[in-house]
Amino acid sequence: MTAYVLDSSALLRYIDNEAGADRIEGILIDSVAGQAKVCISAVQWGEVAGNLRKRLGALQERRILSSFLPSESEIIAASAERAVRAAEIKVDRKIAYADAFALELAMESADHVLVTADYGFKAVDDLARIEFLPAK
Repeated sequence: MTAYVLDSSALLRYIDNEAGADRIEGILIDSVAGQAKVCISAVQWGEVAGNLRKRLGALQERRILSSFLPSESEIIAASAERAVRAAEIKVDRKIAYADAFALELAMESADHVLVTADYGFKAVDDLARIEFLPAK
């Protein structure tokens, strides 16, 4: 079964109903139907929270975060081991630390696919399966 790793850009596209939102909605529907798994790194989840708080305020941030991911989705904690692996990816491949957490999670198995709207991941698409959402 495919496990979709959503990064913050993919979730924000979905929340803002921008290019690729329909793809994210399809992935979430598949997860509810038991046809796919959905996960996000806690670090990426924090990026979504910060973005929403900055743009919409604390009340809207809490409302959106508490309601839009199906219960079948999993937020993966940033363990010490994951943090070290993400740091190694960041240094070795020169990507943002938060992005390295998403990539590290996608590298977990061949069944994992990172879904992103961040074309900066093109530089590391040799490390994991990556699905890019359409450009705006």
